[in-house]
Amino acid sequence: MRFLPLIAATYFMVSGGPYGIEDILGGAGFLRAMLILLVLPFLWSLPTALMIGELASALPADGGFYVWVRRAMGPFWGYQESWLSLSASIFDMAIYPAIFLLYLGKFNPTLTQDWRGYVWSLAVVVICCAWNLRGAPAVGDDSVWMFALLLAPFAVFVVLGFWRGLTQHPAVQWSEPASAFSTAVLVAMWNYMGWDNASTVAQEVENPQRNYPRAMIAATFLVAITYILPLLAMALAGLSVESFSTGGWADVARSLGGPGLLGAGMRLAVVAGGAICGIGMFNALMMSYTRLPMTMAEDGMLPRVFALRNRRGVPWVSVLLCGLAWALALKLPFERLISIDLILYGSSLLLEFVALVVLRIREPNLARPFKAGNFTVACLLGLGPAALIGYALYAARDEKLTGTFSALVFAVVVGLMGPVLYRITAAPPVEDRLLSNPAPDSNAD
Repeated sequence: MRFLPLIAATYFMVSGGPYGIEDILGGAGFLRAMLILLVLPFLWSLPTALMIGELASALPADGGFYVWVRRAMGPFWGYQESWLSLSASIFDMAIYPAIFLLYLGKFNPTLTQDWRGYVWSLAVVVICCAWNLRGAPAVGDDSVWMFALLLAPFAVFVVLGFWRGLTQHPAVQWSEPASAFSTAVLVAMWNYMGWDNASTVAQEVENPQRNYPRAMIAATFLVAITYILPLLAMALAGLSVESFSTGGWADVARSLGGPGLLGAGMRLAVVAGGAICGIGMFNALMMSYTRLPMTMAEDGMLPRVFALRNRRGVPWVSVLLCGLAWALALKLPFERLISIDLILYGSSLLLEFVALVVLRIREPNLARPFKAGNFTVACLLGLGPAALIGYALYAARDEKLTGTFSALVFAVVVGLMGPVLYRITAAPPVEDRLLSNPAPDSNAD
């Protein structure tokens, strides 16, 4: 995978365009939404991108963040890192077929009614499984043209919004009351997460030591710009955020384009872009997550069958079994998925920041083509993400998954299953290997 496809694939793993940020605007209003989207890259995205840039350039191995944590802290913590990421993926991956379905319904509501909605969501899973079996370079190259198609209608959207603001001078409604500020922050965090996912295909990237840090930083600014500019254009055009929620971009496009062919064409283009967003994000993240079981199997932590590859080097068993697991979670509701996803993903992200510091201490002479500052900077990088994850835990304290069962409690229970599963499935073979080879795991990669 070359540099531009790596940026495009990372963009889909993190963002997929402005689709999905509607709940930020509906919950916080224009001014607060833009402040959230401006501040979060510095507290959440940029520290993560710098951490990943250093570790991915120093240890460019398939398995990415799992390999970093295992090397820094041993097989137990490596297993927990992978478990937290894979369990988070069950809830994360169900969101993207839901986005596809939402925008498909905007095109023709009868297509998604009753059982048809589930069939379409399942089709997204099946298509992306087949797509991924072609290999990481194909997924990366295809992400480039999907990226262009996705953002093309928003480029027109931004021009029309600024033009209306400059020529008609409508009243800008900056100070709408915030109806769901916490939800807005959580949705923004979700829209800015996933930077580490591209690291799991490192051995399939051209010149990873050079391209990973550059791609992470470029994608960070690209994501922020493609979130903020459409919101600014919408505000300057005098549009209201009242009842603005997931899927609202289609109606905004028609409003900006007017009642004629331009409005209808823009609405259709935005709807098509929403469908591309759902497929593109699912496709890119499938490429990332399916490398984790493969690498764990190669380390003896999962059955060897997960390590089987096709002639293109794709772990086809892992692709098919992960696809099956994600298909089973398709009917879970969007808002509840985000809280669970954030808690599990956030825990795995904190382990990566710990691995960054531990490797600085344990392996100071490790070749690091890119360094995220000196040792003090490396220690401080995780503070912003840790504070935001703590806020996510606090905000989700009263959220219910079903009935009286707390989403927070559910996420904690899922996370604590990791040590139990490690003891049952991974510890015996790992301990046998360490006994037969006394060299420390931290020096073997």
